[in-house]
Amino acid sequence: MKIVLLYGGQSAEHEISIISAFNVARGISYDLHQVQPIYITKDGQWLQGPLLTQPLTDSNQLALSQEEVEADPTEAAPLKGQLISPASLVAEGTDNLVVFPVLHGPNGEDGTIQGFLEVLDLPYVGAGVTASATGMDKIISKQLFDQAGLPQVPYFAFTSRDWSDDQEKLIQQIEGSLLYPLFVKPANMGSSVGISRVDSSEELVAAVDLALRYDRRIVVEQGISAQECEVAVLGNEDIHVSYVGKLVKSSDFYDYEEKYVNNDVQMEIPAELDPAVADKIQEYAIKAYRAIDGCGLSRADFFVTNNNDIYINEINTMPGFTPYSMYPVLWERTGISQKDLIEELIQLALRRHERKQALKVEG
Repeated sequence: MKIVLLYGGQSAEHEISIISAFNVARGISYDLHQVQPIYITKDGQWLQGPLLTQPLTDSNQLALSQEEVEADPTEAAPLKGQLISPASLVAEGTDNLVVFPVLHGPNGEDGTIQGFLEVLDLPYVGAGVTASATGMDKIISKQLFDQAGLPQVPYFAFTSRDWSDDQEKLIQQIEGSLLYPLFVKPANMGSSVGISRVDSSEELVAAVDLALRYDRRIVVEQGISAQECEVAVLGNEDIHVSYVGKLVKSSDFYDYEEKYVNNDVQMEIPAELDPAVADKIQEYAIKAYRAIDGCGLSRADFFVTNNNDIYINEINTMPGFTPYSMYPVLWERTGISQKDLIEELIQLALRRHERKQALKVEG
């Protein structure tokens, strides 16, 4: 089977996507599959690389280039790519083909690429259009979690128009309903991009201005003293959850650099929690997955206070697959190797596509 690895993209998480794609490519069973890398550049071009029949040695090889690149002796050179049309995904037929979109952030895990693949009638790994869009949007997902009865920290949402119309009034409303410290986030972004922790009105203004660089809709959340715990979710109708993992932190907030460049985040798996608390977190993870109509995979993130109060933070429908990413590590510690995990994700994609094909469409 040909696995089309779709990665890169135009979001701020472009580099994370390349590293994730490299690790997915390393974990694919090459005795069963071949891998077709397709790299979406930062300016939106699609470059198709050579068909892979064995793992690559360096993530830099996946940053495809249309020109031959002279390799730095200390680094692997990018593979040469050919410019293609996105629609050419179906040019050679769709039999024995699964798309694995390892794309993070807007235009990747927000339902846009999923809708494109649905139009092409291609099986693909991960959540569908609805789950991808709602999981990516922090405001809409919070509203769905409210309806599902999942506990959340207090929050306040607004738009760029609201901010430009009456900034002072918004600040008063935020400070009237929430207490510092606060976390300011773009509604549609991940990997801590555009997110700030603030302790004053002045910092709030700067944080909102930063977040508005990434989205026109903003959410401000109440900061609390809590541990950050995460659960990996796997499945379509039959849903499985991993051990609960905990981020062992030396600071109140980890930004993009600390998470992905410096690797300052340490993981405790399984988390040292009261068993009843761990069970409840896993139960909430399944409820959140169902609330957004998840399928394939997701990672659900939670806060746990010293009093063992649990609050859902968010659900990520295409979690990172970097060496430092919680999702594959959680499953490995739970007993599923990365190779088996990736194969299961491919099979889940095929089963979901077959089930959809079986649905009747009135003509």
